[in-house]
Amino acid sequence: METHLFVNNERSSGLDTDITFKIKEEQLNIAKQWLQTADVKVYRETLISEKSFSIPVKREELVIEHVILSSSTKGQNDAAPEVIRIPISEEEVKFTKTMVHLEDVSIYKQQIEDIKHIKETLKKEEPRIKFK
Repeated sequence: METHLFVNNERSSGLDTDITFKIKEEQLNIAKQWLQTADVKVYRETLISEKSFSIPVKREELVIEHVILSSSTKGQNDAAPEVIRIPISEEEVKFTKTMVHLEDVSIYKQQIEDIKHIKETLKKEEPRIKFK
């Protein structure tokens, strides 16, 4: 902004009044402040999955086979033997669940410094005299 001073003066030697200008300039003040940019919640989530297993299981039986060797009646030689099965023992499947340590996860805050470039135009006044 340019300021013009017009003085009507009949004398050629100088000004009738004293004039004082307040010369100003803009200065840039830089300040920093912390802003919250995210709201973070840290937690563990348990995922549930079902697993199926096929496990062979053995058992022992007492087998009694009754076979008729001689037949008093004719035509019964081809008769099937009589079988009786009595379970004696069997394998039982038992399972237990245990927690196994898989990994460690660390969560922490870290400060990273970046450089921000700021470009701003500043104004400065200077006194000028213009003759007509």
